[in-house]
Amino acid sequence: MSESIETRTAPDVAASPETRTTVPWAAVGVFAIVSCGLAWLVAAPLWARGEGLDDPLLPLIAMAMMLTPAAATFIAIVVDARISGRRPARDILRELGMWPLRPLGRTIGTSLAMIVAMPLIVAAGLVVVGVLGLAVFDLVGFSGFTELIAAQLPAGQPLPPMGLVVAAQFLMIPVGAVINAPLAFGEEVGWRGWLLPALRPLGVWPALLVSGAFWGFWHSPLLLLGYNYGLTDGTGVLLMMLACTLFGVLLGWTRLRTASVWPAVFAHGAFNASAGLGALVIAAGSPTPEAWLAGPLGLISCGVFAVLIVLLVAVGQFRGSRLAARLG
Repeated sequence: MSESIETRTAPDVAASPETRTTVPWAAVGVFAIVSCGLAWLVAAPLWARGEGLDDPLLPLIAMAMMLTPAAATFIAIVVDARISGRRPARDILRELGMWPLRPLGRTIGTSLAMIVAMPLIVAAGLVVVGVLGLAVFDLVGFSGFTELIAAQLPAGQPLPPMGLVVAAQFLMIPVGAVINAPLAFGEEVGWRGWLLPALRPLGVWPALLVSGAFWGFWHSPLLLLGYNYGLTDGTGVLLMMLACTLFGVLLGWTRLRTASVWPAVFAHGAFNASAGLGALVIAAGSPTPEAWLAGPLGLISCGVFAVLIVLLVAVGQFRGSRLAARLG
């Protein structure tokens, strides 16, 4: 049983997530301002140079942006510690869901399950796209992907066996989840590691929804350049807020279920590694649906997220008492 907040007398031990009774609004405000401010600062060269998404610096800037929530988390922890009292490093790691990995089996099992689930979620969205007739898929000859590879090879060079190439791409998704994990951690330590538990006194659902919506809003510096949706107005920001709110509920569920940030980290990495699955299976000559509708974070994917959330609710996975007992 967790020790109640009233029994903690040492001034250098702050409340852990499950015992926190009020939202540390000052620290949350600092986290919000610093994370967004750093994101805009990092993305500023894309705006200043005028090349937008065609800028060769885009990949580096996008990766650097993913680290800004981690920096904001550090500053928010300092602010919170000054207000609530100094805490040992082990309690900070525990609060962020980094360590200890307890219960170990649930943490590892959920991480592996999320790595498997992410490409299935993306694939489910593609199935809906095909059923609605928004695109045509070639699951035998992979004609669209074949054309793409052929265009990149020197003239006359034979194509590799495309079935094996596509299979290798699918099998590399778990590897991609691990490779992407350091950058995904840069985000998740902020959204699910610190912000979600900090907002937990509001209730499970408000904490999940607010942290997810803010995650989506944080992407604004790139979204307003057309990133993800090809939209350069506020519509793209609103769509990302919707997508991240729903996706964030699923990632937040893993945090609350395991008391660890690592399942969300690997899920985030696996989702990023799975985002290009549509390019592997689309047929040559097929219409390309708009990203805001059929992209990995488009409205159809939002529908898939929503269905999964409903299923989790139906089996009792969002009962507040169970989540509160597992957080921390």
